[in-house]
Amino acid sequence: MISKAIQSNKNTSVIPFITCGYPNLDHFVNLLLSLEHSGSSIIEIGMPNSDPLAEGLTIQYSSSVALKNGVNTKVCLQTVKEARKKGLNIPVVLMGYYNNVLAYDIDKFCREANESGVNGLIIADLPVFESYDLVSHLKKYDLSYIPLLSVNSSKSVIEEACKLATGYIYCISVLGVTGERKVVFDRVKTLVEKVKSNTSVPVAVGFGVSNKSDVKEIGKFADGAIIGSALINKIRETKDDNIVDVAGKFISSLI
Repeated sequence: MISKAIQSNKNTSVIPFITCGYPNLDHFVNLLLSLEHSGSSIIEIGMPNSDPLAEGLTIQYSSSVALKNGVNTKVCLQTVKEARKKGLNIPVVLMGYYNNVLAYDIDKFCREANESGVNGLIIADLPVFESYDLVSHLKKYDLSYIPLLSVNSSKSVIEEACKLATGYIYCISVLGVTGERKVVFDRVKTLVEKVKSNTSVPVAVGFGVSNKSDVKEIGKFADGAIIGSALINKIRETKDDNIVDVAGKFISSLI
């Protein structure tokens, strides 16, 4: 389902990332529906963590707010289930850290994720060669495994990730943490070329993607562009009553 959602898109697929329960739970499901209606191919929903190692200040802030709002792994699953009941149709990928899953119990997490309408999982701090147990549980419950690769990933890591990936492969455009910045895409373009020589699974690029120009540039060599910090910053600058509309218009502006 995830791969098809990307491959069936004639343009570069836009994949927004938003932390579950940010800026609040009252508006969050409607926010997800707005992201779908605005042309998103897939939505990545972050499971908040008190120590989000891969995140810059923006997503750290959104994670802190979500935790204060009472969001935990169970709430993330329940929120996806509620969004499905209200008509969310596009694939949903949960993104978090391995402790989110281990503390919940791997098998229980994967089973309930499937039951809630989740389609795939990204674990930011789980190395590819240590992911086999998780991958087996994901397969058991028909969930996609989306590995992360960076511009300094070794040949063996790239090859193994390509063997295991079943949704898309997330290529990180820069070394460092998430956040809006000016990105030179030459190095990640080389990474994407290596990945595509090893698999037919779609490739999406994230970290630092901020505007339509970035999406257009990524579309020259990859299948999708992931937008996180830029979206969260737009929401952060907006009053609660307008966040659904502002977020939707921002995603529309990228397509």
